[in-house]
Amino acid sequence: MKLSRIAAAGALLMALAAVPIAAPAAAQSTPGGAETRLPVVASFSILGDLVKNVGGDRVAVSTLVGADGDAHVFQPAPADAKKVAAAKVVFVNGLGFEGWMDRLVKSSGTKATMMVVSKGVEAREMEEEGHAHEAGKEAHAGHDHEETDPHAWQSVGNAEIYVANIRDGLIAADPDGKATYEANASAYLEKLKALDTEIKAAVARIPADKRRVITSHDAFGYYGAAYGLEFIAPQGVSTEAEASAKDVARIIRQIKAEKIPAVFLENISDPRLIKRIADETGAKIGGTVFSDALSDDKGPAATYIDMMQNNIREFSAALSS
Repeated sequence: MKLSRIAAAGALLMALAAVPIAAPAAAQSTPGGAETRLPVVASFSILGDLVKNVGGDRVAVSTLVGADGDAHVFQPAPADAKKVAAAKVVFVNGLGFEGWMDRLVKSSGTKATMMVVSKGVEAREMEEEGHAHEAGKEAHAGHDHEETDPHAWQSVGNAEIYVANIRDGLIAADPDGKATYEANASAYLEKLKALDTEIKAAVARIPADKRRVITSHDAFGYYGAAYGLEFIAPQGVSTEAEASAKDVARIIRQIKAEKIPAVFLENISDPRLIKRIADETGAKIGGTVFSDALSDDKGPAATYIDMMQNNIREFSAALSS
């Protein structure tokens, strides 16, 4: 298995190296020869939406992992190397989320500034084995290895930190746009503050003894810590590793013992595991929530704000009934 992965990685690097990389474009012209736009790249769809809200008409945003895509298992293609090569700024989540990014940047030869938007976030650390499923739970002392949870955007407060970092990154790359980026960020932060209040009010209406949620992988730890829900998942913080039979059996026992009312599908995950858990426990499937990616433009989570509103609606409907 390891050899096949190494071979696959080697083939990818060779493919990327063979792609003719254009020199980074200074900007892209808007219709009518108006003001030029700053070419930037965002690593995944949720981050791309945040960058668009701050950058507005001054930026041209390309996203690597698109709608309903799983960044944990993403494999860059030669076209992605071209996007990165042409960028002035590349925005990444950090916290170990984009394990493929260093290879892609090296292969692209880009001169872009790398901006880690989670800078300043208080990272959630958890056990790699026997995952710390409880919201906000720290790894126990004495374990040799801890895993950082990268899904910090699931707390709106953390998304506000992302927005401030995006604003500063755009200003550094395009000082002439400072006033625009500051105004856009300020307006968007007001929307995020209202969203945060909306989620807290919705959770407060859920009976305290029903605030437990089963999801496919452990992507909602920051959400739980911020809003007072407990999330339990058969998979860890990455979808790359399959859930063990032991973890699945433990969760089935817990659902039955604690009478957890609902389990939720994720847009990026194979639904079969959650459906099996629902069948074996009698818990109802509460609906689809969005963890690591937005929906397409026609879906219920086309933007970050839409995504967070969709998720709290799904949680509220299933847990309040």
